[in-house]
Amino acid sequence: MNDGPIQLLRELGWNSFFEEHFELMKLPGSVPARVISESKGSYQVHSQYGELTAKMAGKMRYRAGVGNMYPAVGDWVVIRPLVKEQKGTIHAVLPRKSRFSRKVAGERTEEQVVSANVDTVFIVSSLDGGRNLNLRRIERYLTLAWSSGATPVIVLNKVDLCPDFVVRIRDVEAVAPGISIHPVSAKERIGLDELRNYLARGHTVAFLGSSGVGKSALINALLGVEKQKIGEVRDNDRMGRHTTSKRELILLPAGGMVIDTPGMREIQMWAGDEDLQGTFSDIETLARRCRFNDCSHNAESGCAVKASIDRGELDPARLENYRKLQNELTYLASREEHSTRLHEKTKWKKISHWSKEIQNRP
Repeated sequence: MNDGPIQLLRELGWNSFFEEHFELMKLPGSVPARVISESKGSYQVHSQYGELTAKMAGKMRYRAGVGNMYPAVGDWVVIRPLVKEQKGTIHAVLPRKSRFSRKVAGERTEEQVVSANVDTVFIVSSLDGGRNLNLRRIERYLTLAWSSGATPVIVLNKVDLCPDFVVRIRDVEAVAPGISIHPVSAKERIGLDELRNYLARGHTVAFLGSSGVGKSALINALLGVEKQKIGEVRDNDRMGRHTTSKRELILLPAGGMVIDTPGMREIQMWAGDEDLQGTFSDIETLARRCRFNDCSHNAESGCAVKASIDRGELDPARLENYRKLQNELTYLASREEHSTRLHEKTKWKKISHWSKEIQNRP
């Protein structure tokens, strides 16, 4: 690959990490490409040949089904291009530097990768009232962000509609210790330069948040054009319609990339218990000061967590959400272990059946 294609790939976030893995699994006639969108099993990818429409090879589709390794927006993939047809075939997904995941909706215990190879996660809430500023929801997003390997940043949009925004920022600071928080307004173009500082060339930022918080409006403001469709917000609860219908990686004119995502109606956890430490570092620090190592923070003597609540320093609702997420992650871990055992049992039953078939053949 000469300098021209390499430079284009670097604009898309290509670096030595991906290059090393690509060389290990490189196929004859293949090139790297980054997934920019997906719809019904068809992928739009960006490569040295520009934008191509790609589908998974048959063997890869089988392997992806077994290992849940379907390409996600932001993934780097190995493709064989058909340049004249502006198409390509995906043969492999390169290892990910980070991935933002959640549990699939419903009863199945499976991971859904929302986006991959993200450097920074913008957790967007809004200051226009209603349910758009939900501290418990922010805590859930932060836990998933810490699990992803990306750096979380909180963006509070519509600061122009909030006369007491200083108080609201303090509320958010209380549930996000050590996290950068940026009050902005997409409509009035307030605070956008601070957001642009995260968008260096080759750097990827994912926008996450409920419908109506202004993710698409912020992306439009950063782009300088009305690329993303913006929906109306209901007056009664300030919640919006889902105007973004799919995840999409968008290149910004001044460098950097953003991934827009549809508003999530439910945030099913997919993380480990250790990921709570980043979100609830204040509670974790207090718990280490408790008299008993197995303190439940209910009625034990010498409980530093309860003492902090009694002094008005720790919100009881924050402790309750910490316990709720702990229980949810414990349940998820047990379900995942049970699901793995069932998968292994089914796999070996199939192998045994195939072996008997081969043995019985004349």
